[in-house]
Amino acid sequence: MAEVVSEIPSVLSEIQAGGGLSLSAAGRLFPAHRGTGTIDPSTVFRWVTKGAKTPNGSLVKLEAVRVGGRWLTSRGAIARFVAALTPNTDTTPAGTPPVSATAARRRAEAAGRELERRGA
Repeated sequence: MAEVVSEIPSVLSEIQAGGGLSLSAAGRLFPAHRGTGTIDPSTVFRWVTKGAKTPNGSLVKLEAVRVGGRWLTSRGAIARFVAALTPNTDTTPAGTPPVSATAARRRAEAAGRELERRGA
């Protein structure tokens, strides 16, 4: 007897709403790594079945559902997959207010004066 899935993935609701993509259509959303063309559907299938490593080393898989004999995903699932793989490039600690150019200049001048005072 087939196992009943207790939780329907969000990708299924996106597909049912009309946003379904075959794996080949999903591959056509990205340029090829080398040369011209697009990503091969086998690469997208690998993302679904084996996943890809994030910058911190964890594994993330592309959300997809199997409908009959084919796999379907959605633009939303692809967006979540890409977001999970993309490292956070913001080096500003959370909650730190932005520094104005004037404030940055004043801090640099104060640091320079402190270095001179210390004999550096």
